[in-house]
Amino acid sequence: MENHRENNNEIEFDLLEIVHILFGRFWIILCAGLVTALICFAVSAYVLAPVYESTTKIYILNKTDNTAVTYTDVQMGTQLTKDYAELINSRYVLEKVIEQLSLEDMEYEDLMHEVSVNTPVDTRIVSITVEHTNPELAMRIANCIREVAGEHIQNVMDIEAVNVVEKANMPMEKSGPSVVKWTMIGGVAGAFLACAVILIIFLLDDTIKCSEDVEKYLGLSTLALIPVISEDDTAKKRKSKRN
Repeated sequence: MENHRENNNEIEFDLLEIVHILFGRFWIILCAGLVTALICFAVSAYVLAPVYESTTKIYILNKTDNTAVTYTDVQMGTQLTKDYAELINSRYVLEKVIEQLSLEDMEYEDLMHEVSVNTPVDTRIVSITVEHTNPELAMRIANCIREVAGEHIQNVMDIEAVNVVEKANMPMEKSGPSVVKWTMIGGVAGAFLACAVILIIFLLDDTIKCSEDVEKYLGLSTLALIPVISEDDTAKKRKSKRN
């Protein structure tokens, strides 16, 4: 029990010592956080190109003439929305969009990374969102994907019609990068990195600095202390004796 308490005391003392060291170098941690926060602010505000989002929505309902839509039909359609999302992001659709809009400098993989398809739960509405540095081009790509994908879904899945719920909008404000988010992440990352460096230096430093360290690490009691006289102190004493 005594050994267990002693170990607990040592752990508690070490943790307090670490906290004391971090507080003692608080200005270093603060400066590191401010510097990295300013760097991330400058990069997100002036270096990275702003990104704009444009969204269009479609509604897909598979029904036949003179047939009422039942709850089972709606449930089945909800399960098929994942299939619709795969068709929208298919190579056929995106390559045809690139061809129609004459996006010669863009490959299929590049466009696929800019397109996201969302299907809200318990609905048959499919949202197509395009991210691009050009807001007008983002709107044109979204509308073109909606038209090409609508025809492709009708042909592949034998859907009667793909209705337009909402055309793509012209984005007026950028969706990213978030300057506030980047600045906060940079500040936290800089402060954390400074703490890690300080702790690593502290843990790797095994030198004895005072009599308390002798008792703590070596388990020995100090009988006396020998003062260390520097060269400057020796020179001062010699000058005083000459005078």
